[in-house]
Amino acid sequence: MSKELEMAKLACRALDDKKGKDIKVIDIHEVSVIADYFVIASASNQNQVQAMVDNVDETLGRAGFEAKQIEGTRNSSWVLMDYGDMIVHVFDEENRLFYDLERIWRDGKVLDISEFLEK
Repeated sequence: MSKELEMAKLACRALDDKKGKDIKVIDIHEVSVIADYFVIASASNQNQVQAMVDNVDETLGRAGFEAKQIEGTRNSSWVLMDYGDMIVHVFDEENRLFYDLERIWRDGKVLDISEFLEK
């Protein structure tokens, strides 16, 4: 498994641990130079957004992966976590529908994350 895919797997588990909703991994390496993978998840409210972000940051940090940049604040309804070739987007439900990254990146391949979430 590539380093980027391993990061995506860890991020999915961290998001799931904090009850993230509708977690998706989109492989965009063939359609963009921005990154290889986007991980996208929804939260019910801003507190959950922050809890999910904190858990991803802690989980990936323990595995030796540090975010290059995190965009968004404690009160944000969308936080972007840039790990280089893997980017995590955590939205509240309303903003996820509004920005609709899945539609924008529909040329990417949505991966089946069920195996990512197996403990």
